[in-house]
Amino acid sequence: MLDFFAAHTIPLDDWTQSLVEWLTLNLRPFFQMIRWPVAHTLDGVEAVLVGAPPSVVLGLAFVLAWQVAGLRVAAFTVAALLFLGFTGVWTAAMTTVSLVATAVLFCLLIGVPLGLLAGRSNRFEAAIRPLLDAMQTLPGFVYLVPIVMLVGIGNVPGVLVTVVFALPPIIRLTSLGLRQVPDTIVEAAYSFGSSSWQVLFKIQLPIALPTILLGINQTLMMALSMVVIASMIAVGGLGQMVLQGIGRLDIGLATVGGIGIVVLAMVLDRVTQGAATPAGENATFYRRGPIGLALMAANKRPRAPGPADALSDGRNAR
Repeated sequence: MLDFFAAHTIPLDDWTQSLVEWLTLNLRPFFQMIRWPVAHTLDGVEAVLVGAPPSVVLGLAFVLAWQVAGLRVAAFTVAALLFLGFTGVWTAAMTTVSLVATAVLFCLLIGVPLGLLAGRSNRFEAAIRPLLDAMQTLPGFVYLVPIVMLVGIGNVPGVLVTVVFALPPIIRLTSLGLRQVPDTIVEAAYSFGSSSWQVLFKIQLPIALPTILLGINQTLMMALSMVVIASMIAVGGLGQMVLQGIGRLDIGLATVGGIGIVVLAMVLDRVTQGAATPAGENATFYRRGPIGLALMAANKRPRAPGPADALSDGRNAR
């Protein structure tokens, strides 16, 4: 009678096993259907990053980092990618970037709308909060078994498990960004006759954008941290190198793969943080970087005189 835990237990493990088996038998076609958009997106991104010559990828990375985060971050990005190339892990690094980029894209497609809904509805935010707590608390290894049973193994299941693992930050920080918008600004917009959509897209989202970008940064970092864990279900990239090095006790291979993941994390973190706090006194996106230089050059280019110029000259002569 004193040890009542031995006589009365909750069979949570049996319930979980029965639930996964039921999902496998009844909803496996649905989960297989989910593979289609993920697989096509991943194939497209990987075809660009892995199939293109390294010089092209370096040029695109430099231009993108310069536009988003500034010239210093762009120079650091190129130097880091050159380091990965000269250490012989270019293909594995590009595969890892493809996996992370695809996972973050689907996290944004799912997480931003859910975050906006949670930021505008207290009931919905309270309903999903326990689920988000559980998703952030569970170890990444826990997600592998149901994903393997429902979807299989390979890069596509790796992207799916990464999406589930990295989804909570973007939902939470999007909701937080909307809730941090001052009520006085929102009430003033409504008093001037703005609709709910106008308040959302013209007031709340611009003010909450730095917090949302911080959520993207955290989601990206969590997705990259899942690379090594997802390699246990035959996901390629740098994580596979680390796993093989551990399995073979090859410290060199594991070190090269681990350093490659660290370098990629530094690059992605600096680029996304630069997007959240751009240089140049928060300059408008299209007024800085290569796009800003192109616009300045276009404005300075002399144009051919037109009818308006002739009319202006005639008025000046009068």
